[in-house]
Amino acid sequence: MRITVETTIKAPIRIIWDAWTTPADIMAWNAASDDWHTTSSTVDLRPGGTFRSRMEAKDGSFGFDFEGTYTLIEPLRRIDAEFGGRVMTVIFEDGPEGVTVREEFDAEEIHSIEQQREGWQAILDRFRGHVERKVR
Repeated sequence: MRITVETTIKAPIRIIWDAWTTPADIMAWNAASDDWHTTSSTVDLRPGGTFRSRMEAKDGSFGFDFEGTYTLIEPLRRIDAEFGGRVMTVIFEDGPEGVTVREEFDAEEIHSIEQQREGWQAILDRFRGHVERKVR
């Protein structure tokens, strides 16, 4: 099953793209809630290149690596990647209300579809907030 989350951001596409693909920015926004954070991030933005983000609970109780391989890069438009046997597509679509960022990804079997959707949407909402603070 595929899950889709999206948000629209009032910012230039270049700033949005850079915030999505720059490790320092990723560390600033990549968490579903305030009690989590990303402690490290690497990005090799090219087909065959890899990405990795270390996500940890701030109390040190749990952490995990989110990592994968880019399979398609269309600058300012689309990123496809594989992670843990699953596939993810991120679309950046410029429109009259701003740039819509849409993530589509294969569901995993441990958490419910709703939990996955809520978690990924929360991260995407934090991304929007991060970008909007950058352009103020």
